[in-house]
Amino acid sequence: MRVILERSNLLKSLNHVHRVVERRNTIPILSNVLLQADGASLELKATDLDLEVSEATPANVEQGGATTVPAHLLYDIVRKLPDGAEVMLRTDDDGNAMSVVSGRSSFRLQCLPQSDFPELSAGTFSHIFRLDAQALKGLIDKTQFAISTEETRYYLNGIYLHTHESGGKLMLRAVATDGHRLARAEVEAPAGSEGMPGIIIPRKTVSELQKLIDTPDVAVTTELSDTKIRLTIGGVILTSKLIDGTFPDYQRVIPSGNDKKLVIDRQSFAAAVDRVSTISSERGRAVKLSIADGLVTLAVNNPDSGSATEELAADYSADPIEIGFNAKYLLDVAAQLSGSEARFMLADAGSPTLIHDTADENALYVLMPMRV
Repeated sequence: MRVILERSNLLKSLNHVHRVVERRNTIPILSNVLLQADGASLELKATDLDLEVSEATPANVEQGGATTVPAHLLYDIVRKLPDGAEVMLRTDDDGNAMSVVSGRSSFRLQCLPQSDFPELSAGTFSHIFRLDAQALKGLIDKTQFAISTEETRYYLNGIYLHTHESGGKLMLRAVATDGHRLARAEVEAPAGSEGMPGIIIPRKTVSELQKLIDTPDVAVTTELSDTKIRLTIGGVILTSKLIDGTFPDYQRVIPSGNDKKLVIDRQSFAAAVDRVSTISSERGRAVKLSIADGLVTLAVNNPDSGSATEELAADYSADPIEIGFNAKYLLDVAAQLSGSEARFMLADAGSPTLIHDTADENALYVLMPMRV
């Protein structure tokens, strides 16, 4: 194999694929990136057996071929080469090593044969639809923070993507929850998504996807079956296994009878929560909200270090209520809201609270209170 290409093209593609590769691997081939030179392009592919990302980049192929080299090592070398450089990749005749040559720099990397590289066989996909990158990014950004990290409840370790009929319209809905909070976002369902199975996209796939959608004006082609999903974003193809489990009936935890309405400026509320929570202990980051007519008082009490309070003006006219929340969860939700105000719908100190985004009626958040 002998290929010459621009450093910027190679770096961009390596940047997209090398993140899939785990730093520590018991199986040596999984540390490598597969390079396939053919026609006028070089295809790069990396996998961790659950997730696979591949991308083809324009190249001057003098001699076709394929090999695999350590992904992070190749990425670090190319990253440190000067801007605008040309890079030549050339394998030895026996295929055991590959040279990376650019200007006066030359590196030799150990290769493993292409035949050892695992293929994530995609099988057949039952549904295919195209979704605007901006819409997909919105669904992910608004729900990703609520994904559970608890391995025992593995079915919560991802975003649940499904279609749902709402007000006579079919919506594509994303939901994530960790049992303490829930995030829900939806967009109008694209053509082709009708009757799709409800799928749980794993956390690692979600975070890769978030990084790959860097150009807002492309359409993302989504293909899915019961066990796999494939997303094509420009020249990048991401294929991933899905979480094999049943997502709980999240509708049950979304309260419908919350009648106490609190409207508060989002930025000043987030800043105040951040300030008073400075004093809270790491273990119990509870902040108490005392809500009365037109006023919210935030209070944090930490027996070890002291206490803090702050008052904020708010739009509230129902019965006074005292309720406690995890400060980090409040800040996480506040960071997702796009409107200038946050709207809380409360019931009582022991019941879940609804938080609405005043600028986006398709987003909804549920927070469980804490005892304070």
